[in-house]
Amino acid sequence: MEFFETLVLLLASTIRLTVPLLLACLAGLYSERSGIFDIGLEGKMLAGAFGAATVAALTGSAWLGMFAGIGVSVAMALIHGVASITFRGNQIISGVAINFLAAGLTVLLGQTWFKQGGRTPQLNGDARFNDIDLPFVDQLADVPFLGSIYTHLISGHNILVYIAFATVPLTYFILFKTRFGLRLRASGENPKAVDTAGINVNAMRFKAIIITGILCGLAGAYLSTAQSSGFIKDMTAGRGFIALAALIFAKWMPIPALFACLLFGFLSALGNFLQGVELPIIGEVPVQLIQAMPYILTVILLAGFIGKAVGPKAGGIPYIKER
Repeated sequence: MEFFETLVLLLASTIRLTVPLLLACLAGLYSERSGIFDIGLEGKMLAGAFGAATVAALTGSAWLGMFAGIGVSVAMALIHGVASITFRGNQIISGVAINFLAAGLTVLLGQTWFKQGGRTPQLNGDARFNDIDLPFVDQLADVPFLGSIYTHLISGHNILVYIAFATVPLTYFILFKTRFGLRLRASGENPKAVDTAGINVNAMRFKAIIITGILCGLAGAYLSTAQSSGFIKDMTAGRGFIALAALIFAKWMPIPALFACLLFGFLSALGNFLQGVELPIIGEVPVQLIQAMPYILTVILLAGFIGKAVGPKAGGIPYIKER
């Protein structure tokens, strides 16, 4: 029974750690499916986290903070869009520039405004997204097995967790069951055919970029106003790059993306659980090795252990309308 309780807590931690990865991964899915490579997921998440924490601290409202985080992230996404779509710049360089811009600007503004070394003030009460207890939690709490699953895995999460997991079937429906999704995917596969059909390819790509900004903003808001109680320097800690690895691992499909992000989330949760634990034969696992596990897996997957993963054919190529 004790092992089962520990397993449930480990899986609950996995769910919470998966959320920012999942939102960023789906954000990259929209962008890259439209033909725009986006290395700047990390920067948009970081900017969104700072914007959300700042407004939440000033207004005392986590919801206003979330919308502010989304707005900041969309603004960063539009910068990337203008550089790579309007001016046909190199999409990789533009994404890297977004990352550097966000990393430097968040610390500079944080120090200028709050004088706390780049941090925002600690968030409490309504300035954070608090956990929600679903109906019948108290009644089911003492039921063996089912009570633990319902209390810790299904219930007991904040609203952004449920929103994040709901975006997976929503993304599948949008991309594969709607006309908009067909046009978006076609813009990344054969933009000339889309243009021939009278559809503005660049407009479709801008729409995808905006969706990417919204999802990255949600991911950032989750980090600073739900998982944590404020913004700290570089709090995304490479999650944007791990999300990109998960996206490639999932071969640009939403359902596999969910499982890929759960895998990375599980490794992070396992690392937290193993800190200070003595294992048979091995002994105590070094903290540094545990913390590096998600990043080691990222390198392994990107080194070619995921089979052939072919992205959208027109990905990374600016579209120039023929006269």
